[in-house]
Amino acid sequence: MSDGGLDDLFGIADTPRTVEETETVDRRRSMMITLVGNAVVIGLVAIVITAGLRALGTSISTVLLVSLLIGLRVIIYAAGLVAPPPAPRLRSRIGASPSPTDDSLRAAVRRWEQNLDRAHSDPELYARNVLPVLAELTDERLRLRHGFTRASDPRRARELLGDDLWSALSEPGRRALKARDVETYLDAMERL
Repeated sequence: MSDGGLDDLFGIADTPRTVEETETVDRRRSMMITLVGNAVVIGLVAIVITAGLRALGTSISTVLLVSLLIGLRVIIYAAGLVAPPPAPRLRSRIGASPSPTDDSLRAAVRRWEQNLDRAHSDPELYARNVLPVLAELTDERLRLRHGFTRASDPRRARELLGDDLWSALSEPGRRALKARDVETYLDAMERL
């Protein structure tokens, strides 16, 4: 018998349940709710189908109908277990909602196309967004193909890159981007 204190009011028990006991009880409760819900749905669907068939002048065994509906529910449950995870939603900076057919690669290519288009008229954007990525790609290509980077062996890197690409990457000015310059830089990078 308790004295009716605050512990009783707020439901604090003398022996608290462990997390595992609480999870087990919650799992049993949720499984029971699921089973009862499925049984109710199968029962209602069986009643509707039986009424519809009787209205048409046809009948079917109730046991057969319920068995078919249980089998259908099991198949739907199994298909849900092996379904692929939902595709990730892409965030758009512009605010337009992405279409479900977009993938990450397509979004990255589209973002690069937009950056390059804007870089034609904005030298600051070119120096801030395009040149650092070209420098990273160049260093990675040098590292993979030749075993060094621009920082580790500048003399050899300058020989392989050529004066135009070397000066563009090492002394990025604020000059406007020209398409033929980028093509020249990419050709030099591909020759590495």
